[in-house]
Amino acid sequence: MEEKLANPAPLGLMGFGMTTVLLNIHNAGFFPIGSMILAMGLCYGGLAQIIAGIMEYKKGNTFGVTAFTSYGLFWWSLVFIIVFKNLPGTSEAFMAWYLFMWGLFTFFMWFGTFGKNRGIQFVFLSLTVLFWLLAIRDWTGSHEIGVIAGYEGIICGLSAVYVAMAEVLNEVHGRTVLPIGEIKKA
Repeated sequence: MEEKLANPAPLGLMGFGMTTVLLNIHNAGFFPIGSMILAMGLCYGGLAQIIAGIMEYKKGNTFGVTAFTSYGLFWWSLVFIIVFKNLPGTSEAFMAWYLFMWGLFTFFMWFGTFGKNRGIQFVFLSLTVLFWLLAIRDWTGSHEIGVIAGYEGIICGLSAVYVAMAEVLNEVHGRTVLPIGEIKKA
């Protein structure tokens, strides 16, 4: 008897997407950073993605394990950086390197999306752009680049929310309710 496992990707994508939207509403200049964003980073952006990653392990999905646990831990590390920003070694220039490295990781993970749906490809490509825009903001001190990054991050986060909901609704209804650009397997 074969055990059917649930798809943990929508949980991880939703945790990533909603938290990314909220943080980038801040980056776009609408609200200051506060406890709500930090709580989302720890709980939904962080913990939910780590749980999704562990569930992907059970399914044997190396890409899912790597992506969800890594980005879950990204959120935890980002919250700790924000909370402890007054400690030595947390300059904006050094923060830029942190963001650049996450962009590099995401860029390589984007190659792992080839053969997956177009929606997930867009999420990873737009996240790469977001990380690198934020790194440029921190290297240059440009407020304008930060605002552009904020708007781009809102689009990135909303794309992850869309893919998450599409995967849930398409599975529940047994048909394509929300298209995600499925790639036909040969």
